[in-house]
Amino acid sequence: MDFTQLAVDAPAQPWTGRNDGDGPAHRRWWQAVGTPAVGVNDSSPEAPVQAAMLGFASDAGVLRNKGRVGAAAAPTAIRAALGSLAFHGSRAVTDVGDVVVSGDLLEDGQARAGAALSSLLDAGYLTFVLGGGHETAFASYLGVAGTAAVANGARLGVLNLDAHFDLRDAPAPSSGTPFLQMAHAEAAADRALNYAVVGISEPNNTRALFDTAHKLDVKYLLDEDCSPERTAGFVQAFLETVDIAYLTIDLDVLPAAVAPGVSAPAAYGVPLPVIAAVCRQVAASGKLFHFDVAELNPAFDVDGRTAKVAARLIDTLLR
Repeated sequence: MDFTQLAVDAPAQPWTGRNDGDGPAHRRWWQAVGTPAVGVNDSSPEAPVQAAMLGFASDAGVLRNKGRVGAAAAPTAIRAALGSLAFHGSRAVTDVGDVVVSGDLLEDGQARAGAALSSLLDAGYLTFVLGGGHETAFASYLGVAGTAAVANGARLGVLNLDAHFDLRDAPAPSSGTPFLQMAHAEAAADRALNYAVVGISEPNNTRALFDTAHKLDVKYLLDEDCSPERTAGFVQAFLETVDIAYLTIDLDVLPAAVAPGVSAPAAYGVPLPVIAAVCRQVAASGKLFHFDVAELNPAFDVDGRTAKVAARLIDTLLR
């Protein structure tokens, strides 16, 4: 695929990180991204699907939602955290650069990111986005919904790991509206949105948001109910209803001690081992089509803690 045809604003830059050597035994992410992974024969039918990452440098939606801005710097911070991780994967990973939302031009940025993702997905890549505020989710949806797979009738499901429904009914799209936007878009396409959420914080979602969730038949699991067993059963039930899954991770689903660098730190949160287990479960299902990680705010991070968690989850999903 000719990546130069993608409408990105900032081309991928060379990755850097700790260098323990150039051989396969020393391989780290910075040495693997942009080149075929060690041991992969791209022409072999047994080779894993290649992955492509896109940055979505935006916090315009967070600003509109009256949150703490700073998530536009997240793609750079996540790449830095990923760079020095040991690379144990068996698939090629290509960084295609960033779509940058300038000023208040959120909808334009979402449309351009969506078009880039649709092209990558139709070319056979497993795609993932480094957000950005959770307005990233609607850009991801546009990409997934614009694919041949969906046009040909594949059953799409959206699994959100999040303390919030993000079903806000507001005059303008924001980081709080993406899943209501998806519901409206699916209805316009004569489909119903299949939307499930792990980690909902009851005190942080109004009754109006719960009412909207019930009206849209959203499946959800409260943060206090996210035991390993119950969460695994919830995710399995969701996966049985879909052919392709879009997984979106809002880092504020995690406890504030684990993920302090977000717009809205969680007072309770879902333990990291449970969230990591969900990632492994979705990846192992064979139905993972696209994923994103959103809401990292480097300005409020502590020792890069949240960026490191984001990197670890990405690494888990791509094994």
